[in-house]
Amino acid sequence: MIDLTELRKQLVEMLGKKRNVFSLPSLKKVVLNYRVSEARESAESLTTATEEMMEIAGQKPRLCKSKKAVAAFKLREGEPLALKVTLRGKRMYSFVEKLFNLVLPRLRDFKGMPIKSFDEKGNYNMIIKDQTYFPEINLDKSNKIRPLQITFSISASSKDEAKMLLSALGCAFEKEPK
Repeated sequence: MIDLTELRKQLVEMLGKKRNVFSLPSLKKVVLNYRVSEARESAESLTTATEEMMEIAGQKPRLCKSKKAVAAFKLREGEPLALKVTLRGKRMYSFVEKLFNLVLPRLRDFKGMPIKSFDEKGNYNMIIKDQTYFPEINLDKSNKIRPLQITFSISASSKDEAKMLLSALGCAFEKEPK
């Protein structure tokens, strides 16, 4: 488990100046999105995806339904589209530790996470294209490979501080070209 006091000490050391503990960058929440496009045709795939998401996140996902009907996509109002989980507290930190220490090193040709995925507020977005990299997923029960979108909501004053926080948590970033 991630020790928050050690993390704060490490962040103060990285920033190199005395700061208030409350002004340090911190991880507010982690949001997981799991798109299930075939849920309209089969309820079995939706239940399988829900079980997979529960195993990955450790809590039950919320079902997101379509708000509008779009004829071009053959989509009706109220049809299931995706599953969403918001993690906070201990579950969030245990998921982050599992992601950075177990899942990301398993990725083929992993050279680090791209730095371009930060938005202007310091939040970080990433997509894992295959949910089977998570150790909880049973390959016999999994009927389709689905991407998992992960959003880290970070309270930081800049992208550099957000990057410092994620690297202190154990995220490996790709090296910048010189």
